[in-house]
Amino acid sequence: MTNDTLLHVNNLKKHFPIYKRGIFTQQVDRYVKAVDGVSFTIARGEVLGLVGESGCGKTTTGRTVLGAEKPTDGEVIFQDPQLGAVDLAQLNRETMRKYIWHNIQLIFQDPYSSLNPRMTLEQIIAEPIRNYKLLERGAIRDRVAELLRLVGLRPEYMSRYPHAFSGGQRQRVGIARALAVNPQLLICDEPVSALDVSIQAQVLNLLQDLQEQFQLAYLFISHDLSVVRHLCDRVAVMYVGKIVEIADTEDLFNNIQHPYTEALLSSAPTPDPRARRKQVPLIGEVPDPSNPPSGCYFHPRCLYAKERCVVETPPLREVQPGHWSACHFAEELDLG
Repeated sequence: MTNDTLLHVNNLKKHFPIYKRGIFTQQVDRYVKAVDGVSFTIARGEVLGLVGESGCGKTTTGRTVLGAEKPTDGEVIFQDPQLGAVDLAQLNRETMRKYIWHNIQLIFQDPYSSLNPRMTLEQIIAEPIRNYKLLERGAIRDRVAELLRLVGLRPEYMSRYPHAFSGGQRQRVGIARALAVNPQLLICDEPVSALDVSIQAQVLNLLQDLQEQFQLAYLFISHDLSVVRHLCDRVAVMYVGKIVEIADTEDLFNNIQHPYTEALLSSAPTPDPRARRKQVPLIGEVPDPSNPPSGCYFHPRCLYAKERCVVETPPLREVQPGHWSACHFAEELDLG
């Protein structure tokens, strides 16, 4: 872990047990492998996009990194200002609350359910400041006003309740609350997917401005490839709990090294009606994460699968400088 690395996730796994109920006892029948050996790093001030189909494990990865879910296995090494390089997977909730959670904050997907309807904006944004005793009582109101201005809202709004605001304004309040404790890393769990397209652009530009102003690092979870391309420095592609490709954003979009990424990008709509590109259909269904296929998890849907793909799990390896792929034949395929 270099001095520039803020977060290093190594072989992270999160398996949820499925219980088989008997007359008197419960036995674990099998496990849902929501996250199954994920590894990546995030540098200080970097934005890493995490993309994939619904149910591939993106949100569970973010929650496990945050500590909201206890990992089944693996390491989550965070460079904390006080503790130094520490494995979050080994810390209890009290230590996480005391040292870590004000350095790692979460922006939720749904701006409606993530704000307490019985609290004013001032109470919502001031709550983490009071919890961590960051300011004296008299200075908290000024800090809330400063945060509201920072996210494009008027300080006069602080006495109002969430129901008085639109979805985009509520998401700005959520962002202000996350920034209240001066975090180093923000986990953005599809923060614009519930918003209108015009409002999405405003919130994305706000996140980009804040990232540049405060040198924040983002783990940006999304299924919208155009959003990821606009905001992220690097992109990691997930499929059934595993990362299958990771590279710099433009390199990944222009130099695909995994068949799943090719199909994913092919399915994304383009705003140019005259554009023509290779269409790669995704046949079949997403595998059951409690009973994944042998070998490469993508082989039942892959147009290029061979016998080796059925029996041998491909490792995530560096196929080009800075470009990693979990495909046996990445160097041989001419992907779109």
